Amino acid sequence: MMKAVIHITLKKGVLDPQGKAIGHALEGMGFDEVGEVRQGKMIELEIAEGTDEARVKEMCEKLLANPVIEDYTIEIGA
Repeated sequence: MMKAVIHITLKKGVLDPQGKAIGHALEGMGFDEVGEVRQGKMIELEIAEGTDEARVKEMCEKLLANPVIEDYTIEIGA
């Protein structure tokens, strides 16, 4: 088996209320060096050996991400 890691984030220009809340909380805790905060999610999949990136991309396009408002990257490794 192999592992695929998918990082999903909101596209630039899409409002990120959770990121904004995190940024405000950090500022309130004295972390003034933090600028804009964008939050996202990470999904790990255990996939069969030999599964190609195109197949994982298909999974992202159909279920794991919303390509209208989200960007994603795929990392496949052992």
